[in-house]
Amino acid sequence: MLAIRHGPGAMILPPEITRIHLDFAQKSAGGHMGPRCATSHKKYIWATSIRPQTDPTDRRPPPPLPDRRKFWKICLPRLKFWNPATPMLVNRTADTSAPAKLSIYFRQTPLSDASSTTPTPAALLSKFNELPLAQQPHSSTSNEYPAPEPEEGERVVTIDVKNVHSDAILAEFTAKTGAVPVQPTPDELSEMRQLEELTERGAFDRAIMKKYFDDQRREERMLALAHQEAEAIKKANT
Repeated sequence: MLAIRHGPGAMILPPEITRIHLDFAQKSAGGHMGPRCATSHKKYIWATSIRPQTDPTDRRPPPPLPDRRKFWKICLPRLKFWNPATPMLVNRTADTSAPAKLSIYFRQTPLSDASSTTPTPAALLSKFNELPLAQQPHSSTSNEYPAPEPEEGERVVTIDVKNVHSDAILAEFTAKTGAVPVQPTPDELSEMRQLEELTERGAFDRAIMKKYFDDQRREERMLALAHQEAEAIKKANT
């Protein structure tokens, strides 16, 4: 749970945001690489799927996350976890020349305005759910639901994510939305440290076991070679 609760993208959106829409291509050509989500070495332990170092004495930062771990697969799920009522759709297209953009929809009037006709995120979600299942907006890999025009009383802010690293996307998203990052509690920080210690201890134990088995295999090879040489000498003397 810590991996989804904390890390890049774990933040609370202001109530003025009604929905979020991400458009980009299926393939990485043309800048649609779905920017990698970089983290510090310490955050890497608990903010992503843990990939321990092979050498327990190696304290270098881990390599960048592979291409499959992109902004939309790491940051967006955390954002959805903390903002479950806010609709968030991902629309992908086969056209690598198409724009890659993150669209953020805002209410133009505050929630305290009783006369406002702008739908809240919950009302918007309810409206979508009233449609027949086949007509409900949903994430797509075939460009079925590109970012729509804003509803009455909405405005939309877009972020160009083509050829942009996820750290920069997230920074611009935070600046334009006013989202508040979620900070781990003392208990969660303690659990993160324990996980990091367990990971380092596990890597050390695996290195020891690997050396043990490597030595055992080497001894078996040497013994087999000695038997072969003994057999060859025996045959030569007969």
